[in-house]
Amino acid sequence: MKLVERIKSYPVVFVGGIDTDIGKTVCTGILARELGRSGVRVITQKLVQTGCEGIAIDLLEHRRIQGVDLYPEDKAGITCRYVYPYPCSPHMAADLADEEINVGLISQDTQTLLERYEMVLLEAAGGLAVPIKHELSILDYIAQQAYPLVLVSGGKLGSINHTVLSLKACEQANIPVLGLIYNRYPLQDALIARYTEAYLRDYLQAHHPQAEFCVVEKQ
Repeated sequence: MKLVERIKSYPVVFVGGIDTDIGKTVCTGILARELGRSGVRVITQKLVQTGCEGIAIDLLEHRRIQGVDLYPEDKAGITCRYVYPYPCSPHMAADLADEEINVGLISQDTQTLLERYEMVLLEAAGGLAVPIKHELSILDYIAQQAYPLVLVSGGKLGSINHTVLSLKACEQANIPVLGLIYNRYPLQDALIARYTEAYLRDYLQAHHPQAEFCVVEKQ
C-alpha cells in the first residue's frame, strides 16, 4: 500500500471519514497493521468513543486487525480518554454524561503516546463536521493541531457529495490530505459503487494530485 509509505514520515496522522459507519475503524487498523509490518512502532488512538463502555470498541477492532493484544495504554485509557455509552455525537454524549470534553487532555495523551511510540494514528468520531464540543468540530481540532489527514470514503449513494465537500472543507482549513481510502465493504449497489470509485479517483487526481488513492476490501 503506497499510502503507508507516504504517511510514515509523520508522527501523527488523523484518520477521518466522510460520514459515520464509513469504515474509519477498519482502515485505521489496516494502516496500523501495515505500518507495524514495515517496522514502524505505531499505536492507534481514538478521539472520543460513543456507544459503549469500558475500553473503546474501535480500539478493540484496531487490535484485532493488527493481530495484537491490548496495549497497556489502552487499559490505562490513554488511547481513548472519553468513552460514553450513548451512540451519538461526542458533544451530545458528553452533555448526557454531564461532562465537558477537554481537548487539551486528548492532545496531551497524543504527546504521551509519541514519547513511547514512533507514530500515532488518531481516529475521528463520525464525519469531519461532527462537534466534539458545542463550539469545536473535528475539522477545527485537526486544523488547530496541524495534523495531516487520511480521509475514508465509500461507495454508498451520497458518497460523492460527502467526499467532495469534505475535501473542500480541508482545503479551506489548510489541512493537508495525504490520501483517500475507498472502502468497498459492505457492497450495496454495485453500479453506484463502481461509478463512485471512478469519479473519486479522477477527482482526487485532478484536485489533490499529491494524495494517494487506495482501496480496501473486507477484513
